[in-house]
Amino acid sequence: MKTFFLYIATALAEIVGCYLPWLWLRHGGSAWLLLPAAASLALFAWLLTLHDAASGRVYAAYGGVYIGAAIAWLWAVDGVRPSVWDATGAAVALLGMGIIAFQPR
Repeated sequence: MKTFFLYIATALAEIVGCYLPWLWLRHGGSAWLLLPAAASLALFAWLLTLHDAASGRVYAAYGGVYIGAAIAWLWAVDGVRPSVWDATGAAVALLGMGIIAFQPR
């Protein structure tokens, strides 16, 4: 469970780090949004170093979690209810993540 929650924290740090500049550029938000965005992306990079697997394996498994987190963000922040296709795609990606991250060592 610790591994999965670390992946979730990593994904949220990246999403926030990318969402804040998007708010600034697309919705006329304050340029001050770039400061917490940079901090969030720095946190994202640091969190990647805490994963126990080889970097390539971490990045591959992380991709599945990122997809699931992005679909959850779509609903929670953007207010768009995910379609069955969104949910199915996220489930397949998370299954792939589980196979990569939790393989026998």
